[in-house]
Amino acid sequence: MKKNMGNIDKIVRILIAAVVAVLYFTGIVTGTLGIVLLVLAGVFVLTSLISFCPLYTIFGMNTCPKDK
Repeated sequence: MKKNMGNIDKIVRILIAAVVAVLYFTGIVTGTLGIVLLVLAGVFVLTSLISFCPLYTIFGMNTCPKDK
């Protein structure tokens, strides 16, 4: 897998995942919506850690800076 995520993209995903986790564990978001958002947050963290997003490959996107 070739990296296709830049640093800003990874930071934004981790921040979104953290907000979703806080909302879920404080009971603000509950039920099915809470579980779906928690799973999505987990995917965000996982893709941030490996610097690869499969959807970016499908759509031809790349936020990783160019090598010089």
